[in-house]
Amino acid sequence: MSSDRLRISGATKTYPGIVALDDVTFAVAPGEVHGLLGENGAGKSTMLNILSGVRPGDKGSIAVDGATIPIRTPLDARAAGIAMIHQELQLVPELTVAQNIFLGRPMTGFGGTIVKRHEQERRARAVLADLDPTIDPSVKINTLKVAQQQIVEIARALIDEAKVIAMDEPTSSLTPAEFENLASLIAALSARGVSVIYVSHKMDEVFQVCQRATILRDGKLVGVVDIANETEDTIVAKMVGREVLHATHVSHATMTPVLTVEGLSRADVVMDANLTLHAGEVLGISGLVGAGRTELLRLIAGIDRPTAGAVKVNGEPVRSHDPRAAIRAGIGLVPEERKREGIVHARSVASNMALPKMDNYTNAGLLRHGHLHKRAESVMTDLRLRPLNVRQPIGTFSGGNQQKAIIGRWLAASTNIFLFDEPTRGIDVGAKSEIYNLIERLASEGNAILVVSSEMPEIMRLSDRVLVMREGRIVADLASEKITEEEIAYHAIPRKEQITA
Repeated sequence: MSSDRLRISGATKTYPGIVALDDVTFAVAPGEVHGLLGENGAGKSTMLNILSGVRPGDKGSIAVDGATIPIRTPLDARAAGIAMIHQELQLVPELTVAQNIFLGRPMTGFGGTIVKRHEQERRARAVLADLDPTIDPSVKINTLKVAQQQIVEIARALIDEAKVIAMDEPTSSLTPAEFENLASLIAALSARGVSVIYVSHKMDEVFQVCQRATILRDGKLVGVVDIANETEDTIVAKMVGREVLHATHVSHATMTPVLTVEGLSRADVVMDANLTLHAGEVLGISGLVGAGRTELLRLIAGIDRPTAGAVKVNGEPVRSHDPRAAIRAGIGLVPEERKREGIVHARSVASNMALPKMDNYTNAGLLRHGHLHKRAESVMTDLRLRPLNVRQPIGTFSGGNQQKAIIGRWLAASTNIFLFDEPTRGIDVGAKSEIYNLIERLASEGNAILVVSSEMPEIMRLSDRVLVMREGRIVADLASEKITEEEIAYHAIPRKEQITA
């Protein structure tokens, strides 16, 4: 009998013009936390789709505890003891915790006509007791934090007696403290014999939670590594097929003010924000989740209306607080929620690029497709979009290339003030390096850049100065030698005397 809890042998999947997986074998031991690593487009999502029954493979077999099992649908995977926790959680917001846990398998009586609600809540409470006893099974999912919703997904897997739980980018919306809680929970699952497949672009997480990792590149198996014998650099080199150079920040900041924010406020979210951004400067904004960083960018971009304050570009007020006025003033936002707020999935790269200034590509109300595609190809060639097909739906591209397309949108609109909100969230290490280089290039060309990031190394890598926000206020302006993790954390975390004041 095989000692593997899960074994996928010879997995192959092709799409028109693309070999997504090429004869890949992947195995996980009982109770193991196993990383599945690779750049965007390496084949990780395809592997998970085959494993969870979302997409059938062209070739290959799947075995659980030595028994080969045909998995053609998600129900097949569920019956085989395989659970999938997606990056975008698969929960119904208006249903209760218990209803979501038993979704698809409700506990019924009287010939299946009546749902035994109280029994569902009792069993849900029992399984949640070992995960997070503070979660009430009777409350609606939309009242829970993202970290708690994730725990509900894990509870659903345990109710189904899952032997394997695959987690796809599970911390993309979690705080560092919530990740620590998740890491403890994963360790507890492992101790119970549950195997965990962990997919993440964050190498520090992989090194903390995984014992081994399978590395994919361009749909092919690169190898299986013992995490204890590797470094982040050696794993990244295997993922991208080359050494990724860690460039240092070069400042291009001038003394010419471009963007001025004066007393900008919105209810209890942002309070009396004041800042000046100069040509060629990269100004980082750091702080805890909920400190008001994203809300400040949305106010500057005209998405939300302030209750007080002003935004000025080159000394002139942006008089109408709406996105059109901000765009006319040369302000472009690259949003945190790229898939939900940054792109129209089914439209082409070219169409997405044209959105801020569609009239640049129209004549008498008709879209000039040839002119648009020519301009899009020029911009996307410059940004090294891969593949270089501006007619292809943007939703089919990797996260890194979607981000390039959004940046290209603002380049085509002659933007000179770029607002980046979590610019590399959900982006692999190779694409992350490209985005960093692109931000540096934009600064070197005299553009003014604001960057919000929850990743401390990213803030320190990119910024000339760092503003620290705490509870809706800018509480520190740090430059040069003051930009350290310790200094940022000192200002970002509320201290006892502040709480009691």
